[in-house]
Amino acid sequence: MKIGIPKVLNYYCLKKWIYFFEELGIEVVYYDTNKKRIELKDKRCDNEMCLSFKFFERHTEYLKDKCDYILIPNLKYQKCTNFRNLYDLCNNLSNGNIIMFDNIDKLKYFIKIGDKLGFKRSEIKKAYLKSSIKYNKQLKKLRIDNINNLTSNHKKILLVSNYYNDSDKYISAMIKLFDKHNIKTIYEDLLNENCSKKKYFKNNKIDLLNVNEYKKNVDGIVFFDKIPCVLDNLINELMIDKTDKPYLNLSVNDEESLSKVEEKIESFISLINNN
Repeated sequence: MKIGIPKVLNYYCLKKWIYFFEELGIEVVYYDTNKKRIELKDKRCDNEMCLSFKFFERHTEYLKDKCDYILIPNLKYQKCTNFRNLYDLCNNLSNGNIIMFDNIDKLKYFIKIGDKLGFKRSEIKKAYLKSSIKYNKQLKKLRIDNINNLTSNHKKILLVSNYYNDSDKYISAMIKLFDKHNIKTIYEDLLNENCSKKKYFKNNKIDLLNVNEYKKNVDGIVFFDKIPCVLDNLINELMIDKTDKPYLNLSVNDEESLSKVEEKIESFISLINNN
């Protein structure tokens, strides 16, 4: 059996599900974004959809003939109307071989999916336990590394972004420029227990709290969002108004804008190093 997972949006918060499927002996199939593929024009996504959503559409269309099921999240309770329609879009693209799960990390939701796939309850519970242990160890290490970077003597920037963007190797490639200049990137969503990678989408109120609490420990702040995400843009503007630190506001809406931000980042790095 093969299960496809679009490697975008909440994929980066799905590690426990990936480990769960591996423990059950299920092969997980991905679509890796690369420049050649990403240059293809969108056929179904219009300009009202953010870049991450456009990527999700491409991944789903690629996976539909390469696996038995495609795993997608239930985002019907999100404020974003595009995310609410994610199931309908994927269902149309994949000829109906969709498994939708609720974004809650509880055993009963894993049992629900395991039952659908034909596994015994004992197998499901054992796989869930092992995947939970593995995932929690990984999350703990990420948090520790992030805190160690925050307390280091290096120059530091605080990255304020949705985790599914700053973890995507294509979308966030420009963030790696800070590493090349020996500037540590502090991930805002890993700084306290209430706002972590366990959450599928972050709480914007906690974003505000984290920026106010930790801005004194960094040399600058990078706000990274997508056009036309009105909610992200609004929250970032509120945070920018309250910060006295050097900041960089990066907004992307297509592949071309991704390639144009390097110069902005280089200028911001110079500003950070000269402060």
